[in-house]
Amino acid sequence: MSEFDLLGGAARGMAVQRGMLDIAARNVAAAQASSPDHPYPRLVAEVAVAGGDADDAFPGDPDSADGEDTDAPLQTHSVAGSADALTEMIAVLDAQRSYEANASIFDTGKRIAERAIDLGRS
Repeated sequence: MSEFDLLGGAARGMAVQRGMLDIAARNVAAAQASSPDHPYPRLVAEVAVAGGDADDAFPGDPDSADGEDTDAPLQTHSVAGSADALTEMIAVLDAQRSYEANASIFDTGKRIAERAIDLGRS
């Protein structure tokens, strides 16, 4: 595993969490707009996991060998639910924390790569 694998994994994690944040934000807005007579269809996300070797392309990776983006890392489906805004805000906070964790990993990988470049110059 190289520092570039670390950067790629963190970037993919940030992309997934950004999608989860978008879905949760949509659900918050829908929860606020719904009424007992007109419930909203709550979106639930399922994360596709890259299988096999670490060199395999992540689903939806635009840099994959075939160059296609047909399989998105997030699949959504609607469920009839009575989730309230509080439940959805907790999902927003969870996605935000996960995004920040991936951003921290990305920053660490960036520093490792910069340090490796500096060592190569000396």
